Amino acid sequence: MTTPPLVSAFGGQPLPPQQQQAAQAPWDVNMASLCRIGQETVQDIVLRTMEISQLLRNMQLPNGVTYHPNTHQDRLGKLQEHLRSLSVLFRKLRLVYDKCNDSCTGMDPIPPELLIPFVEEDGSKHEDRSTAYSHSATEERREILEVNKGNKIMMDWNWKKMKKLKQKNQQLKQVMDQLRNLIWEINSMLAVRS
Repeated sequence: MTTPPLVSAFGGQPLPPQQQQAAQAPWDVNMASLCRIGQETVQDIVLRTMEISQLLRNMQLPNGVTYHPNTHQDRLGKLQEHLRSLSVLFRKLRLVYDKCNDSCTGMDPIPPELLIPFVEEDGSKHEDRSTAYSHSATEERREILEVNKGNKIMMDWNWKKMKKLKQKNQQLKQVMDQLRNLIWEINSMLAVRS
């Protein structure tokens, strides 16, 4: 897809190629800037979505109760404005995404197996593709595996503690139910007595 030639402001004649490049220079951004813009756009989208949720939560439907039409129309206008800005943000995100994809078309994709440490079911390391790994990469994998083992031990310990906590909570609930029933019976006897 080619861009149309830039037209000078005082003529209508296309600009020479050198001036076109100078005019387009501010628009050339690197991938890091695009990613930052994309990240900010996603954060704006999340913020707008939360604001829309807040507006919808506070909006009262006209279901027979007294409501003020002006307030309802004001909130409806705010909601429509947020939806419009949300659609603009999604279009902006789409443009950033397309620009990033266009910039990355010439790059060779790195398979995810090389980026994520992988352990097979039997516990042995996946060494098929490790011929390209350097010594430091294998040391990093060992460290990651050790950290993962430590995390698994902590998760098991937390699971056991959670299980004990659930049991204690169940016991407390039973005691509270028994006390409630006892108080109910005492109050019933006192009511019959008087």
